Amino acid sequence: MINIKKVVINIGVGEGGERLERAERMLQQLVGQKPGRTTATKTIRDWGIRKGVPIGCKVTLRKARAEEFLRKALPILDNKLWAPSFTENGVSFGITDHTEFPDMRYDPSVGIFGMDVSVTLARPGARVALRRQSPHRIPKRHRVSEKEGIDFFSSRFGIEAIE
Repeated sequence: MINIKKVVINIGVGEGGERLERAERMLQQLVGQKPGRTTATKTIRDWGIRKGVPIGCKVTLRKARAEEFLRKALPILDNKLWAPSFTENGVSFGITDHTEFPDMRYDPSVGIFGMDVSVTLARPGARVALRRQSPHRIPKRHRVSEKEGIDFFSSRFGIEAIE
């Protein structure tokens, strides 16, 4: 049995200040949970980014909230995902415009933001490899393969994987 471990929604703004605050407000309105800020890991002079400066926001959803978000997000992609975007950890996809969600309206004061969505899939017991005390290796048959991930999404959400 395969479960959705978590769904991470990330918005990379590229700068701090007002634009980042608008992205955080929009993300909080979309998922009903307060997002955390992400910071730059290194300085890139040409882009005007310094190490440690907040440049984006993200939120992690688990259990019922994660599935509820996926039920709203996948119809935006016409229930089709690119097959190579599936890995043995899950699937990742992008949404270019947040106003495509059914409950979101365009607000000129907020603007338009895109987001990256990463879904992590796991079987029960996979935490054994990640725990701090006495971690153990997970056998290959217990991991979620790409084909199993595609089958899970097609059966649970009616997704078609496009080659």
